[in-house]
Amino acid sequence: MTAVRTVAIAGSGASGMAAAILLAQGGVEVDVFELRGGLNEHGSGITLQGNALRVLDRLGVWNEARELGHPFEGLSLRAPGPDAPVVAELPEVKTGGPDYPAGMGMYRPDLARVLLRRALELGVRVHFGAPVTNLSQTATGVELEIADAPAGTFDLLIGADGVHSLVRSLVGIPTGPEPTGMGIWRTFVSRPAEVEHTELYYGGPSYIAGYTPTGDDTMYAFLVEKAQDRSGVSEAEAVEIMRQQSLAYGGPWESIRADLEAGSRVNYTWFTSHVVPAPWNRGRVVVIGDAAHSCPPTIAQGAAQALEDALVLSELLLAADELDDDLWNAFHSRRIPRATAVVEASVQLGRWQIEADREADAPGLLFGIAHRMAEPA
Repeated sequence: MTAVRTVAIAGSGASGMAAAILLAQGGVEVDVFELRGGLNEHGSGITLQGNALRVLDRLGVWNEARELGHPFEGLSLRAPGPDAPVVAELPEVKTGGPDYPAGMGMYRPDLARVLLRRALELGVRVHFGAPVTNLSQTATGVELEIADAPAGTFDLLIGADGVHSLVRSLVGIPTGPEPTGMGIWRTFVSRPAEVEHTELYYGGPSYIAGYTPTGDDTMYAFLVEKAQDRSGVSEAEAVEIMRQQSLAYGGPWESIRADLEAGSRVNYTWFTSHVVPAPWNRGRVVVIGDAAHSCPPTIAQGAAQALEDALVLSELLLAADELDDDLWNAFHSRRIPRATAVVEASVQLGRWQIEADREADAPGLLFGIAHRMAEPA
């Protein structure tokens, strides 16, 4: 027996597809409803730490993901300037255990395609261009409307529809993302052979400059600045802003600037944070992943925590006989303290960086930041 036989999932991101795969592996009928018309074919990169890689293994996609991505160990810190000297080499904790690398960079659309293929292979029905527009609950199920039309009744609805979750709003959860004061420029570029793992630069015009390898010849690069309204910036202007801000950084940034000048795309978003307080469910509807919590990517745990949500929830649903308070209490006790700790650590690191930027002796604070960074990771 399982606690549910039919499950609807709103959202085809990491947490939604992971939950779909895990439940389908356990014999549950799963329908995924995605607002967009298809997978997002544009994007930069994603950093997956060991605990995320361990979940990918449970999903049956680790080998394929590893072939497409770039596993690595360690983290380098560099100083700004034309020579970009390495000032610290930090070993990364193997958060997934000894069987997995400390981290891996991957092209986001590649990860989305891998998860979709696995879900379809297991019989998950994935509906694109299918927004959840309304829902109502009974004692035994959730009646869904998709694009304002009835779509059936399910034992459970999982809201995995991102930071601006409509499911979260439909069930009356008021908590949502709040800006942290930082914004990030991202671009997807070619990888110089010298870049073997994530490298971060502190100081200069940006709070953080860095890059992470995502494949044999690709990587994504980023610059973190004080959050600004960049909504009116054209694509060409965005590229030039990122290029100009990167001029303070040498080393592999020379190659990144060459790619920007050759036409690489950039995107800009603000850092946000939130944690929905207990409970994450309202009856037979539950939010997970970015719908339940968001954090700045300062310790690269956003996707990992979303995947952990899916894993824990699926384990409990497949092991229980009914959807009751005991199941929800077990879920919340395992996930809310952990997600909260990660969000708080991510936000705190950002605060330290903002404080360091105000200090006259910012270079002297570099090592303090590095040590603080290593602890929550």
